[in-house]
Amino acid sequence: MMQHKKHCYNGAMQPDNNQPQPTQDQQPNSQVVYLSRPAVPHDQVIPADVQKKHDESKAKYHELNLSEGEYVISAIRRHPIGIFEIWGFIGFLIFLTLLFIPFYANNYATFSRFLTGSATGAPTLTSVSILLLLICSLFVLGGLAATRVYLGNKFFLTNESVVQIIQTSLLSKKEQSISLSNIEDASFTKHGVLQHIFDYGSLRLSTEGDETTYRFSYVSNPRQQVATLNNAVEAFKNGRPID
Repeated sequence: MMQHKKHCYNGAMQPDNNQPQPTQDQQPNSQVVYLSRPAVPHDQVIPADVQKKHDESKAKYHELNLSEGEYVISAIRRHPIGIFEIWGFIGFLIFLTLLFIPFYANNYATFSRFLTGSATGAPTLTSVSILLLLICSLFVLGGLAATRVYLGNKFFLTNESVVQIIQTSLLSKKEQSISLSNIEDASFTKHGVLQHIFDYGSLRLSTEGDETTYRFSYVSNPRQQVATLNNAVEAFKNGRPID
């Protein structure tokens, strides 16, 4: 009886040749390792010189919304010749208006007969002079408004983008920003004798994708401005510091 139990025990321990056996070529299952990531990303380290330029730009250009580490490379304003054009036109209008005063005085009787049918019924010279001076005052106010609008158009180049402030009237102003990575081409044009003599022209930017063209007129020294812009675009796309 004891021998029978021993025989059964030995039979149970023997491997079954019909079951598949592992081979030496089989490798253990690969393990998946999960790496933890901090819930709050680390702040970008900004070099001290870049931070200094950023702080200076924030203090100087209050109208710009600069991101961290962004600073102004070039602030392009319109050439002052545009102001001379505005006030030259205003001065011409005032000259013609004031020139009418002596003309009215010398031809008072003619104006009076034309307006009233009599030689003395027309407005007095004093009344006409006051009216014309009021008109001249309106011309001056218009010139001041035009000057403010002219100077309100600004163009800024930063180490990350181009910002253009467009003002078409005293109550109409908009701002558009273009990343340097989206700028495909920058060029300038000069037309006429005055633009070549006084070295001003128009700046033109074309962007990738939407193929939008941006223009900024009356730019002083446009050749140098385009060279600075192209250098900034190339440096930004290549990841090198901007000179």
